[in-house]
Amino acid sequence: MITRIRKYFVAGLITILPLALSVYILFVLFKFIDSILGRYLNVYLKGLLGFYIPGLGLILFLAIIFLFGILSIHFFGASLHLFLGRALARFPLLRYIYPSIKKVFEFVFSDSRLGFKKVALIEYPSKGIWCLGFIANDGYAEAEEKTGKKFYNIYVPSVPNPTTGYFYFIPKDEVIMLDIGIKEAMRLVMSGGLLNPADFIKETKI
Repeated sequence: MITRIRKYFVAGLITILPLALSVYILFVLFKFIDSILGRYLNVYLKGLLGFYIPGLGLILFLAIIFLFGILSIHFFGASLHLFLGRALARFPLLRYIYPSIKKVFEFVFSDSRLGFKKVALIEYPSKGIWCLGFIANDGYAEAEEKTGKKFYNIYVPSVPNPTTGYFYFIPKDEVIMLDIGIKEAMRLVMSGGLLNPADFIKETKI
């Protein structure tokens, strides 16, 4: 009886807590983003109209993001990112923080293949232990010439943050190609191996 009660209680926790935490995180993000601009706008509206509009700051924040998206794609293009990079490079701390944050957001929101060509298996960090890697390019010519081997440039991501990792020259005859897509492999990495590509297919069918 106690075992069954414990089982039901744990199942309830697993069901409720992720939902509650997700809602709480969204609520905190809403409050934070809304307060950035809404705090000042609503003070003005309260004095002018006698009431304030909840979420006005969030709406304005999203409108600004949308406007900058239009400007960066249709008017400035890559020159806007280049200008920001050069401008922020003059500040000692921002020159290191901005590029890292930018790469994280590019990874999270990008619809591209992230520049990688294929997903591969390599024996790392020792023989008999296999890890997931991403083919970035064919090997560096000088390294191939001096070693007499043909390489792949392979990026091995860290878990659970695949925007950081390690880069290796791996001989082509020691690389096993996989058929899964780049995004599926990235999800596998980010989940720490908890979710396999087959699990993603099951979720989409439900």
